[in-house]
Amino acid sequence: MSKLFVGSLPFQTTDEELRDAFSQAGNVESAVVIRDRESGRSRGFGFVEMSNDDEAKAAQQMWDGKEFGGRNIVVNPAKERQ
Repeated sequence: MSKLFVGSLPFQTTDEELRDAFSQAGNVESAVVIRDRESGRSRGFGFVEMSNDDEAKAAQQMWDGKEFGGRNIVVNPAKERQ
């Protein structure tokens, strides 16, 4: 599996909308919008796990810098937490 970081998401984006958008590029294993623990509101970014590297590359090419919900989103390979 290949994990992608998705930044600059509109704050109203749901996990389902993120999954639907990225499924155009291949099989989405998981799609999660990160939320604030206190308020439950979106923090404006999320992570999408694609089935393989080729699908992740296709999703990155399809979405990086493109308009999603009125904002241009950023899509990069996710980095491991330190």
